[in-house]
Amino acid sequence: MTAFYNEYKSKNILKEYGIPTGEYALAKSKEEAVEIAEAYGYPLVMKIVSDQIIHKTEAKGIKLNVANKEEVEIYFDEIIQNGKEYNNEAVIDGIIISPMVAKGVEVIVGGLQDVQFGPVIMFGLGGVFVEIFKDVEFRMAPLTKQEAIALISSIKAYPMLTGFRGMEPVNIEALADVLVQTGNLINENRKIKEIDLNPVICFENKVQVLDASIGFKE
Repeated sequence: MTAFYNEYKSKNILKEYGIPTGEYALAKSKEEAVEIAEAYGYPLVMKIVSDQIIHKTEAKGIKLNVANKEEVEIYFDEIIQNGKEYNNEAVIDGIIISPMVAKGVEVIVGGLQDVQFGPVIMFGLGGVFVEIFKDVEFRMAPLTKQEAIALISSIKAYPMLTGFRGMEPVNIEALADVLVQTGNLINENRKIKEIDLNPVICFENKVQVLDASIGFKE
């Protein structure tokens, strides 16, 4: 049976492997939420944190472009209430707060323990597009940097990463590092059954994991 770490716990694990997650903090109370928000500045993202609520959008557990202290206070209560209505048995740890990130190219990085091949890494176009286009490729883990770059260039949407029609090219080297470290994570921790980093937002100067879920054997 597979259980899941929530986003906060998952990102803490990613940080141990040097995978860039950006700034984030867990607020367990409305007062903590305001304190964190004022320290980060606005706009912000607020998301529910619960091991039992993996699909936060379905639970109405996400608020984007939070603009001020008053909205933080209102949305904190609203998100917690939505989570309880979605799953009244869920243990809610609090709200994860992070600064809003500019638009970039979204990709997905995944990992799984395959029965036949062992640890495997998956890469493809991310966000909502992964379900529409299913443009993903797989490689066995662990990966070298060169193998990671080859995996990145193997997807059909690769031109979107290299400056298609005036778009800024993304940092392929930094993205390859994420693939390598995700491969190391799932290879070195065989109790981890799956890793889902979606989306990973890519820019010319950096990449950043915006959402993460890690499944493990109970």
